[in-house]
Amino acid sequence: MNPKSMSGIRACLCLLSVILLSILTLPSVALSKRENLVYFPNTVYELNIYRIYGKNPGKTLMLIGGIQGNEPGGFLSADLYADMRLEKGNLIVVPRANFYSIILNNRGPHGDMNRKFTHEVNEMSMDDKIVTILKKLIRESDYLLNLHDGAGYYHPAYINKWRNPKRFGQSIIADCEEFQVPGTDRVIPLGEMARKVVEEVNPHIANDLYKFRFMNTRTSEKSSIHKEQRKSATYYALNVCNIPAFGVETSKFLPSIDLKVRYHNLVINAFMELFGIIPQSPGLALDPPSLKYLVVSVNGETPIVVKENESIELSGGDSINVPHIEANYERGLSLDILGYGDLNDYRKDLKIFRDTTIIVRKDNHKFAEIPIKIVGKREALGKREALEKREALGKREALGKREALGKREALGKREALAKREAKRNPKKGSSQIQYVVLETNGRRFLLSNNETFEMVMGEKLKIVDVLPSDQSGITVNFKGFVGDKKNNTGEDRGYEIDTARDLMKRYSLDKKGESYPIIVSRDDQVIGKITVKLIPPALNFLVLKVNSHRHVLLRPEDSVSLSLRDRICMEEIQTNHFDKRGIHLSVNGYEVGIGESKELKEICTARHNQLDIRKGPVLFGKVYINVDK
Repeated sequence: MNPKSMSGIRACLCLLSVILLSILTLPSVALSKRENLVYFPNTVYELNIYRIYGKNPGKTLMLIGGIQGNEPGGFLSADLYADMRLEKGNLIVVPRANFYSIILNNRGPHGDMNRKFTHEVNEMSMDDKIVTILKKLIRESDYLLNLHDGAGYYHPAYINKWRNPKRFGQSIIADCEEFQVPGTDRVIPLGEMARKVVEEVNPHIANDLYKFRFMNTRTSEKSSIHKEQRKSATYYALNVCNIPAFGVETSKFLPSIDLKVRYHNLVINAFMELFGIIPQSPGLALDPPSLKYLVVSVNGETPIVVKENESIELSGGDSINVPHIEANYERGLSLDILGYGDLNDYRKDLKIFRDTTIIVRKDNHKFAEIPIKIVGKREALGKREALEKREALGKREALGKREALGKREALGKREALAKREAKRNPKKGSSQIQYVVLETNGRRFLLSNNETFEMVMGEKLKIVDVLPSDQSGITVNFKGFVGDKKNNTGEDRGYEIDTARDLMKRYSLDKKGESYPIIVSRDDQVIGKITVKLIPPALNFLVLKVNSHRHVLLRPEDSVSLSLRDRICMEEIQTNHFDKRGIHLSVNGYEVGIGESKELKEICTARHNQLDIRKGPVLFGKVYINVDK
């Protein structure tokens, strides 16, 4: 692609980038940085988005894996790039676009998600919500690769049932040979780009059957046999966003999952080289998943560490919660308590009345089981369970009626308010803002009008903007904070606010310094408001690994006795803060980060040693190590 074409793409994308999600997630400094944004957390639809920014600026490539849940080569390959470091350029990685379908090992329990990128307005099912997010990410990208596994092997001529023009395996797919961007003289040479990648990849593949070929689906042509592709992500990227987009298909018939992942990696790496995106470090090896332990809390009490081959004993009606899975993978994990909750019961409180089993999965692969046994009194448990179900059903029915009534009343009020506003100001219509964008710890959050945002006291906050952002004459004021003390205009966007030092308690809503309003106004009229609620920092628990074989779980103020010869590693920690990055143990002037290993004789200088759990100036809690000399 020539420089003129590339600059044209950049100009187009600059216009397209002024959208909701770009404001939500773009970093202030995009150098050697990795970000993770999670939608629908702790559900079967959990959607993780990873942004990797290179040391040097460059183009952005988006990788989508797992949009069809029975194609593991795509999502396992994409997963490796979520941890990559880049020397130049950027990646947007969505390893598991359709986590629900992955858990079920199903192409799409609600239909094929890759056929939902149409232009018409859809009902907002969960699939539609995910597709809407993917569309916005595509609009932020310069290139798209959608990773799949297809049946058989593509060949431009008919060879046999599984090797012909209708098969997809071992192909790089585009919707046309060349794409003329409407209204411009710019041409995107899709076929030329794909063939360059094929020429780079195929010398590394010995078996001729497994070599890649370029597949032109001619999607827009009347004679195309692949008209269904007009609803796909790549067709949307090319025709709406005008960026080069390719499907990458390995064959479902390949003899091993490792081979599928390897071939996907070869193609992705060749495209990255073509696009000028330079990696700093390679992906990781694909090891079988294995469980180290679960952290389990019963009835909200002190958590315990439960290893594989151990069991959990409960009394009937006890509530159980698993807040952490320690395995050799961080992503793609789910947990199912059979007969309770849904497919993903991770971090949920569930009451257990009968013997059952905890199933731990990596994607759709079950790799661990923990039995739950009911001990003690069993009488009337069935009655209690039935009673709880009836009570819950009654509550849901009553709640549904109240919600319906409330919605009708609220709708009537909103309609009346809109009519009054239209009469007062018929030219402007509704003047309410929709969202306020806040940033803390390098992550941006979108808050709806009148929503409450909770954060740990002592963390720093920045008001980025309001949406829509084209309204003039707006002032965004954090009550209790003064950005410019020499000229206090009430405009507080762009300032870094230290929530421990910069706020005046008398302006808080409760006068206790716990809740502060952010008021959006225009011409002295309030058009939006959100509330920032500050919660005290708190340690839930931490897990110390001692000498690579023993695990010790500590809650605030707990202590453990160890020898100076022991080596410790903070393997897991949970606080009431959403981000673990930067949290460390501080002891006698030394700092021990998550995953870091130290001998006690290096850091413990006294018989009794206090370990502070900190993140910057914020203290979450304390634990103690007693040294047996």
